[in-house]
Amino acid sequence: MKSILDGRPLLKKEIDQIAEVAGYLWQNGWAERNGGNITVNISKYVDDELRHMPALGEIKHIGITLPHLRGCYFYCKGTGKRMRDLARWPMDNGSVIRILDDCETYVIIADNLVQPTSELPSHLAVHNRMIEKGSPYTATVHTHPIELVAMSHNKKFMGKDVLTNILWSMIPETKAFCPLGLGVVPYQLPGSLGLAEGTLAELEDYDVVLWEKHGVFAKGLDAMDAFDQIDVLSKSAKIYINAKCMGYEPDGMSEEQLKEMTVAFNLPK
Repeated sequence: MKSILDGRPLLKKEIDQIAEVAGYLWQNGWAERNGGNITVNISKYVDDELRHMPALGEIKHIGITLPHLRGCYFYCKGTGKRMRDLARWPMDNGSVIRILDDCETYVIIADNLVQPTSELPSHLAVHNRMIEKGSPYTATVHTHPIELVAMSHNKKFMGKDVLTNILWSMIPETKAFCPLGLGVVPYQLPGSLGLAEGTLAELEDYDVVLWEKHGVFAKGLDAMDAFDQIDVLSKSAKIYINAKCMGYEPDGMSEEQLKEMTVAFNLPK
């Protein structure tokens, strides 16, 4: 069976990168069973042939109106699909969807009739906001990093920027590569409107948001960029937890050292 990736090297490269990231999520132990989601705006790779491809199956409702997504195309992980399978067979475990002109519905156009993630509305709401703001970001990634989720079980870490400052202080690269830090959304039912609204609000100020007792949601230039930010924050969490397991509270970088980093790397203050 012919794939939409055939004869489209740039689109294939993008999907291959998504598959690579899915593999990293699984290898890190962040994507148990069918956990996690990836949604990427691939509109810039769509040609006239793809724009006229017939739908596979019926029109589906998003559940919300997203006016900035009219005519956009997204690659979405399939509902119930595993990251470890997506890493090997991305077009069998995800699908390409087209947002219709009413901005409330979509159709699947390729490669198979794989229904998108049940969290599609929240992912698309973030993409809608990114386009509205003129952001160059095209990817959203949700996953379950073990150490970050573990830290979210302690209420003292859930205050605004408490975790940000702890994680920044563990290793210089964290502030350099995650200069906006880590937002926090108090526990909400997975897939709920409250979780989506809380995430959207936090993403106004952060690129990565921690969902208490659940996981993280990140946006980035592409899937790899979103993954990299989660990976760096997770490394800092591991350092903190390893120090605690050795029986001491880690010193962390001082405020003066963090300020020096901010100036040296021209980071947001």
